[in-house]
Amino acid sequence: MNRRESLKAIGLTAISTAVLVEACKQPETKTEIAKPEETAKEAGREPWEIDRDKNLKSETFFNKHEMATITVLADIIIPKDDISGSASDAKVPEFIEFIVKDIPEHKVPMRGGLKWLDIYSFNKFQKSFVEASEKEQISIIDEIAYPAKARPEMQAGVAFFNRMRDLTASGFYTTEIGVKDIGYVGNSPNQWAGVPDDVLKQYGMQNVKI
Repeated sequence: MNRRESLKAIGLTAISTAVLVEACKQPETKTEIAKPEETAKEAGREPWEIDRDKNLKSETFFNKHEMATITVLADIIIPKDDISGSASDAKVPEFIEFIVKDIPEHKVPMRGGLKWLDIYSFNKFQKSFVEASEKEQISIIDEIAYPAKARPEMQAGVAFFNRMRDLTASGFYTTEIGVKDIGYVGNSPNQWAGVPDDVLKQYGMQNVKI
């Protein structure tokens, strides 16, 4: 599939070529990778795992505009409330940046979905999604957040938002903020007071010091 066909497939032909060219720029930067001796300090992990993560973290996939859009979307999906912080408070955008590099099959759908969202917003409000007002943003989300109610021509947006919602939830509920939000306690340290008296009595050991 060539680029023109790709653009048609995600509904991007309704806007000017200049906007598309700008949207298709994919700057990727790399920073210096940690020295081998630094990786040895992390216990419990294989050196190749440590090196792989450092390599992924040293690369940048999403540009600033894309990250800003992801942040707005994540906070619409999981906003701050009286119980916990928002998705961005839990660093979900950073999680999405990492997971997209870690699982490359997310790259094209996520970048294509972000472009679809911007172009739909341009066509509807003459501005990008992050530049739209909160009311305008929610009006777009309402069109793609409910698959059963979405119009057929919105399926590209629906597919993107489903992926975005899944990634946001995965990122949020694997953080300390997210775990506290659902009230999960898990194992916690306690003080052992010895074998209960009724158990000792059951086995005739009530006079035995343990």
